[in-house]
Amino acid sequence: MQKECSIRKVGIACQGGGSHTAFTAGVLKKILKESGNLQKNGYDIIDFSGSSGGAICALLTWYGLLQKDEKKSIELLDSFWEKIKANTPWDAGLNYFVTTLTRLRSSGFPLPEISPYQYPPYGQDSLKQILEQLVDFNKIQELLEKPSHPSLFVGSVEVCTGKFQIFKNAEITSQVILASAAVPLLFPAVKIGDLSYWDGILSHNPPIECFVHDLDQNECKTDEIWIIQINPQIRREEPKTVEDILDRRNELAGNLSLNQEISSIESFNRWLLEGRFSTDRYKYVKIKKIELDLQLDYSSKLDRSPSFIQDLMKYGEEKAEIFLKGLEM
Repeated sequence: MQKECSIRKVGIACQGGGSHTAFTAGVLKKILKESGNLQKNGYDIIDFSGSSGGAICALLTWYGLLQKDEKKSIELLDSFWEKIKANTPWDAGLNYFVTTLTRLRSSGFPLPEISPYQYPPYGQDSLKQILEQLVDFNKIQELLEKPSHPSLFVGSVEVCTGKFQIFKNAEITSQVILASAAVPLLFPAVKIGDLSYWDGILSHNPPIECFVHDLDQNECKTDEIWIIQINPQIRREEPKTVEDILDRRNELAGNLSLNQEISSIESFNRWLLEGRFSTDRYKYVKIKKIELDLQLDYSSKLDRSPSFIQDLMKYGEEKAEIFLKGLEM
């Protein structure tokens, strides 16, 4: 029988999208700052999920909350994005080169493709180092032994079988996060055991059905899922240039699995209201979104310029403030 929960339980799902997930960090920071007010008004955030850059933001938030410390979560989010920024002249030059090259390729300019296995894994190694500076992965198991801890789900895909994989709680390691962020053609696949994994945006982007189906019997299921959506669902105009068409195709592909999971939950909601399922096992789940609605191209997902990152984080806080004001209090 489903465990009864007295207040509204919330799961936050963080979509992947490279540098655009600085917006996600801003949203999460604002929610963390308002956590006291949310609890007073009957909201309890119990789960997180994410893919790629969204998985990183979810991880940092979750790790702080495992220690019952919202301020630590905020500090970790700020620290990560500060370290990711292209702050040095050399890194700024590299950032300009990568984003310019990506824009040229998107516009149809013929450029040679280079396998990520043909150059040193500088980016992946640097990301791993940053993650392990901020998160003591060896401490996670100990923190999970404390009562009433939040859960974290991270999406990835196994390269050879195509099997979607969700890693949960004690399974979370720096390798798992790297796997979820292993964008093909940018990074090599990440080995976990004998298997090779690619970016989570190719599987669950982000995972949301896990909040309903992948919980232990003694865990409360969510009443609401708040999705921080990076890829816009709607565009105002039909894309006609090669660059715009490729950008829109990327957005739609990034939303494909998300829309399928939303449709699945909405179907369960409808069947529950029709009396087809027992309320002892299932509950009605509301889905709400906080969307990045700026007109940004695909290449900007690789842009680590300090001003761009800072503007996205600020915009995330602003959008979260609007969202929180619109909640039923």
